[in-house]
Amino acid sequence: MGSFTYIAPDGTVRRLEVPDGTSAMQAAIANGVAGIVAECGGSQMCATCHVYVADEWLNKLAPMQATEDAMLDTAASERKPNSRLSCQIVMSPELDGLVVHVPERQV
Repeated sequence: MGSFTYIAPDGTVRRLEVPDGTSAMQAAIANGVAGIVAECGGSQMCATCHVYVADEWLNKLAPMQATEDAMLDTAASERKPNSRLSCQIVMSPELDGLVVHVPERQV
């Protein structure tokens, strides 16, 4: 069990306790985090779970795969160096406390 913290564009902070193996997208949807749409349900077929990962966490994430990279090019909000799909961020002991910023829009 660990926690993900979501920061909304208006600065609102939501911290969620989630079991290992749960993606940041799954946790957000299950707990009604505003701004995470997840139209494809986590299959990397859209970019509606786009987040900006806090810089201090970037080197702890699994490397980005080609499919995620391509989907991020279609994101509604600006793609940044710290952009990731939250469906590809999976809770593990190493990611306990991870902080993500939710973009202004997903669609």
